[in-house]
Amino acid sequence: MRSEGSASSTPVPPKGPVSGTPSPASTADYKKVDAVQLLKDDPEVGAFVKKSLGKPCAADEYPVEVTYASLTGGKAPDVIVNVMTCADSVGIGSYVFRKRGGAKGGYENVYTNEQPSVSAAVNKGELEVSKQTYDADDKVCCPSGEDVMPYRWEGGRFVEHDGYHTDYSKTTVEGGTPDDGNGTEG
Repeated sequence: MRSEGSASSTPVPPKGPVSGTPSPASTADYKKVDAVQLLKDDPEVGAFVKKSLGKPCAADEYPVEVTYASLTGGKAPDVIVNVMTCADSVGIGSYVFRKRGGAKGGYENVYTNEQPSVSAAVNKGELEVSKQTYDADDKVCCPSGEDVMPYRWEGGRFVEHDGYHTDYSKTTVEGGTPDDGNGTEG
């Protein structure tokens, strides 16, 4: 038999911010941006990334992923953009754009990472950047691990903290390695 307690016995969390991190702005009212044009117009975006955005991968689809979230504590959601290769969707650039205030408007680039296999995401209100790591004999499909670097917005910039590394298993579901395909060695 299961005994259930009263719902009113759970304390109500205190109102207001409980940490020093920026309080999130609502993303419900985000305005969709032309991320490709934003990248093309930004002088901080490297030539290789701009060249990869020269034409769509297929029809009018560019290799970009756009996320809207509050990372910097601004009134408008920030724009997180990941750029990938068309052929194999490997990350080649990750960016965060913050809405400018005042009459100038537009967006300013507040984070850039153009290391191969990079990807940026949001985790618990923080920027989380991951980069797959490869040993010398790894194929593009099969990295050896991943570095994850969380960033907090502090003092008008992103500050890295408490990063970690994960080594991936080299065995497949069937028990073999990615190279042998049958679970046996050599």
